[in-house]
Amino acid sequence: MKLTLAENIRAYRKQRRLTQEQFAEALGVTVGLVYKWETGQSIPELSMLVEIADFFDTSMDALLGYKVKDNRADALMKRLADYCRVRNREALNEAEKALKKYPNSFEVVHGCAQVFAFFGVGSKGRAETRRALELYEQAKLLLSQNHDPTINEQTISGEMASVWMSLDESEKSIELLKKNNAGGIYSDTIGMVLALELKRYEEAEPFLSEALLTNIMGLVDSVSGYALVLSHRKDYEAARKMLSGLIDYLRQFKEGEKADFTDKIIASMVIATAHVYTLEGKTEAAKECLRKVHAFVRQFDAAPDYGIQTFRYHVFHQDAVFNDGLGASAAEGIQTLLDLLGNPKLSEIWKEVSVNAQ
Repeated sequence: MKLTLAENIRAYRKQRRLTQEQFAEALGVTVGLVYKWETGQSIPELSMLVEIADFFDTSMDALLGYKVKDNRADALMKRLADYCRVRNREALNEAEKALKKYPNSFEVVHGCAQVFAFFGVGSKGRAETRRALELYEQAKLLLSQNHDPTINEQTISGEMASVWMSLDESEKSIELLKKNNAGGIYSDTIGMVLALELKRYEEAEPFLSEALLTNIMGLVDSVSGYALVLSHRKDYEAARKMLSGLIDYLRQFKEGEKADFTDKIIASMVIATAHVYTLEGKTEAAKECLRKVHAFVRQFDAAPDYGIQTFRYHVFHQDAVFNDGLGASAAEGIQTLLDLLGNPKLSEIWKEVSVNAQ
């Protein structure tokens, strides 16, 4: 705790435009004593501190330069985050104080676990990482208090796995991730650790294959949604660039010439691109997009195949099938997408393209 009593006495005196002699005379003390107060060589007795504060019409806290900390749980956690942001190791001391004050608070225990992990992981700080693991275990016992939907036992286990990894305990990390891999949430990490750390390439491949497909579908949703946001802002060029980049990326995962589910995803991206073109007033460009989509629809629906065998890296679940939720056929899927976009101009062009193609 840093006090600024000496500086404050001098500042307050100068505010009142008093010399040290005048100030000393007002308080009935020697000039030498005032000099020692202002240079920090001595501290006034308690009764004199009260008198000085009263003389300057201020509080004892203000005179001492003491700022009362907000020690409510949320304020404590914000302060810890601020320390971590600048990598101030004072966060570790503050975390221990917070744990003493709120030993049974999920928010505090979990937050402090993250603080110790932050300073331990990467720097090989074994004391900090061990403390982090201890606190994560404690946090699991307090999970019933948690109100953050992004945190559950599965995510905490993922955080713990990262800590184990920093302790060169790859096997423990993998074991923990596998037990908590519902929905394939950690398949990418499991596959990467198996391949990079443990050199178990055959075991890694199914996890990586699953993660790759899952992440591709997540990327499709993210880019599609973001393109709509950018179009709403009239940033049409940026929207088209995002969609074009994703289409190029998707094409590398297609195996063979047969129309497959990869093409079905690409077709929806092309529809989104045509949507952007209509908003820009570029009707011919939109028509060209929809002609390509229509050709694909006819090819796919003539021999539909929703298996993932034509996906270049399909080691995981060879018999899995793809379902985009838009429709049983490619034609139905395109119509559903057009309805969702609610773009009359786009729907009009699609009808025109469909008629002309017959």
